[in-house]
Amino acid sequence: MASDSTSLEKYLYELPEHRIAKHPLANRDDSKLLLYQAGQISHQTFKEVLDLVPNNALLFLNNTKVIAARLFFHKSTGAQIEVFLTEPILPHSEFQKALKAKNKCTWKCMIGNLKKWKDDNVLSLKLNDELEIKARLVDREQNLVEFSWAGNQEFLSIVEAAGHVPLPPYLNREEEEEDKDRYQTVFSELEGAVAAPTAGLHFTDDILDQLKTKGVKQDRVTLHVSAGTFRPIKDADFKNHDMHNERIIVNRDNIENILAAKGPIIPVGTTALRTLESLYWYGVKLSKNNSTKFFVEKNDPYESHLQDVLLEESMKAIMTKMDEDKVDELKGETEIFIYPGYEFKVANGLFTNFHMPASTLVLLVAAFVGDEWQKIYEEALNNNYRFLSYGDTSLLLPKG
Repeated sequence: MASDSTSLEKYLYELPEHRIAKHPLANRDDSKLLLYQAGQISHQTFKEVLDLVPNNALLFLNNTKVIAARLFFHKSTGAQIEVFLTEPILPHSEFQKALKAKNKCTWKCMIGNLKKWKDDNVLSLKLNDELEIKARLVDREQNLVEFSWAGNQEFLSIVEAAGHVPLPPYLNREEEEEDKDRYQTVFSELEGAVAAPTAGLHFTDDILDQLKTKGVKQDRVTLHVSAGTFRPIKDADFKNHDMHNERIIVNRDNIENILAAKGPIIPVGTTALRTLESLYWYGVKLSKNNSTKFFVEKNDPYESHLQDVLLEESMKAIMTKMDEDKVDELKGETEIFIYPGYEFKVANGLFTNFHMPASTLVLLVAAFVGDEWQKIYEEALNNNYRFLSYGDTSLLLPKG
């Protein structure tokens, strides 16, 4: 039974269907922006963001790139089988290497109509007269699918040619041409996400350039957003939720910039925030055990033996590890679960869209601003904000 403090019911709110943004606006920066600053709420447009971000702020952007992860195969009977790529297995478990695979690869997938796909039935998808991709179910329990094709093409080019944009399920529509560009940030670089870091969708190259001119420092981290981000919490006690695992990439510059920050550190989106906070906890674990693997578990932030390590100490532990291993980049995984009661270690502000009721992301926002999250969401609903991935956004600065 959930206690009052961990009851999911507290984080429900009514979201009318018509408030869910089904399409992007004509221009990225046409969106509304709700500013929450030291307890006060004001309503702006995203174009005014230049006046809202402190001059000495450090923004962290998630440069992951969404892949066309939805592949549709048809059986000879006409039945459609949807194969949704979620995690590379062979020949590499790293996205960048897996997407360079030639001739054959195996991925963990979500499969629609799985019951109609018999183990000995090889599905095929013809891309053109010369190229055909075949799919074979190699492990029904694990949903592992082996893809094979002739020729010298990398798997990424196959996916780009055959795949479809993995729009969030709550949009309840098929992809349209505009989604190929608009469900991608202008600063996306590294393929591997199956959902966009949506707070970044509002930024344009021009706004990023103007922020830089103003003195706002910018840095990039990578978290490959997984389909688990849409997984609903089913337990009345949210602490029992089985948190999804996502892959992150950070580098030496990230750590040096955190240590040198003179103003607020503001991640653009919950994914960038999860990356930064995970980085801190990895440093804490390293400070206790220098051989610790870069994997931040769901409950690490709540373990008493990992408390009371300063941010500087944590970052320096990571730098020491990088020096010893003679590397400038670290690849790890995180299933960090941020909910009310969490003490933020790196982030002082947050850009974020408006999220699904009783979701892990609403819990994260509630952890960041406390019970004020209810006032923020009520204000957004009362002022006709558009919600979810293609919706409007907010800038949260709890301490001003």
